[in-house]
Amino acid sequence: MTYSVSTYRGVMLLAISLLLPGAALAAEDCYRGTLDEQYCDRNRDLVADLPLDESGWVNPDTIIFSYTPVEDPAIYAKVWDGFIQHMAKVTGKKVVFFPVQSYAAQYEAMRSGRLHIAGVNTGGNPVAVSCAGLVPFAMMASEDGSFGYEMEIIVPKGSDIKSPADIKGRSLAFTSPTSNSGFKAPSALLKSLYGLEADKDYKTAFSGKHDNSVLGVANGDYEAAAVANSVMNRMIDRKVVDPSQIVSIYKSATFPTTGYGHAHNLHPVVAEKIKQAFFTFEWEGSDLQKEFKKEGRFIAINHKSDWDVIRKIDAANGVSYDCK
Repeated sequence: MTYSVSTYRGVMLLAISLLLPGAALAAEDCYRGTLDEQYCDRNRDLVADLPLDESGWVNPDTIIFSYTPVEDPAIYAKVWDGFIQHMAKVTGKKVVFFPVQSYAAQYEAMRSGRLHIAGVNTGGNPVAVSCAGLVPFAMMASEDGSFGYEMEIIVPKGSDIKSPADIKGRSLAFTSPTSNSGFKAPSALLKSLYGLEADKDYKTAFSGKHDNSVLGVANGDYEAAAVANSVMNRMIDRKVVDPSQIVSIYKSATFPTTGYGHAHNLHPVVAEKIKQAFFTFEWEGSDLQKEFKKEGRFIAINHKSDWDVIRKIDAANGVSYDCK
């Protein structure tokens, strides 16, 4: 069944009125949870809702898309090019890849309206949801629907650090404070299982990106580092790093991977076409397939349930989503 824009709008507003006996509820009265004050979560799914006032909806002529800044942006501009072309065809709009240099820059770009779609790293999803109005809807998965990656603590070949316990009195490289595998998960792990607290029982440094940490360990610049093995494995596949120079001393349980979402105030018709582009993309023979070898399609996600483990890790670390 095909809906016109006016019909779609009517159905959506009717749904809101059924959910909210007082559909004209002022934004100031809405539920927010961890969301910034400019957002509302009326259905309590932990993500920002579309504004009730249609004047707040965004219908851009050019859709801006960015991928989480884990490696050289120039590489990923090419990797995503075929997908960008597919999205342009499905949406009927121009689509541009925006190579962000940092997690903070990505969140701020969406918060300020300069970014419409983003692939946000696992640990950063709750931050982007709360502070930038990200509405996650998809992530990569293998053909059988399995997904995820693990956090690994790695050391240089020949290191006398044989287990996480040996990190006491040494130094460990993290990536970014918002990264799950690059900071949050290893911090919680080392504290809960080994009684080791950052900057008390071991020294810390921040490399900025997972590839920096991997290269730093391989080159002997870091005594140890916590990384996402999905990034490390892609670097190994591209022969950017020699795996013989790296030893893994810990591997975590599986976490959800990069979550893809759109800005909360994107016009609903545009948002649906964007989702359609993700779920109809043909992986076979694509540059995405060549880069993300384990994956074969996009699957739908639910931020409230799929990122529950990540929010629990944040809680264990005393993390709050402060948007100031």
